[in-house]
Amino acid sequence: MRSILATLRKEHDELRELFEKVNATSDRAEKTRRELLQKIEAALIPHAKWEETVFYPAFAERASHDQLLQHAEAIQEHRAVELAVLPDLHASPPDSRQFAGSMKVLSEFIDHHAREEEREMFKSARQLFSAQELAEFDAQYEQWKASAAAAAIAAHAKIKTGLKSIGRNPKAPG
Repeated sequence: MRSILATLRKEHDELRELFEKVNATSDRAEKTRRELLQKIEAALIPHAKWEETVFYPAFAERASHDQLLQHAEAIQEHRAVELAVLPDLHASPPDSRQFAGSMKVLSEFIDHHAREEEREMFKSARQLFSAQELAEFDAQYEQWKASAAAAAIAAHAKIKTGLKSIGRNPKAPG
C-alpha cells in the first residue's frame, strides 16, 4: 500500500543526491551549480509547501504535547531555510566560495531536518494516522504537485526568496 511517508522519504533521498552532486562541484562549475540549484528548488519547494499546508496541520490536530514540539521544530526549520538560507544562497554568485558555503549549510540543514522528520515525526505519524489515511495523503500529494495551486505556491516562494536575496549580495572573496 502506498504511503506519504515513503514518498517523502524518497524525496529526501533525491535531495540528498542532488546536494552531494552540487557540493562536489568546483567554483568553476557555475552552470552546473545553477542547474543543480534549480533542480533542488524544484524538488524542495513543493515538498516543503505541501508539508506546511497539509501534512503538518493534520499532524498537529492529532498530536500529543510532545509531538507538538516535533511539529514546531519542523515549522521553524522550514522558515529558517525559506527566510535566511535560500535568500543568502541566491545572493551569492554561483562561482564563489560564498555560494559553496551557503549550499553546504543548506544541504546540512535539509539533511538534519529530513533525518529528524524520518526518525521522529514519521514514527509519530504512523501512530496518529491509519495506513489508509497515509495512502490518501500520498494520493492527494501526487495530485497537488500536478496542480496549478502547487505551481502558484512554488512561484510565490521563489519570488519571495528572490526579493529577500536583494541587498544580501555578500562581497566575500571568490
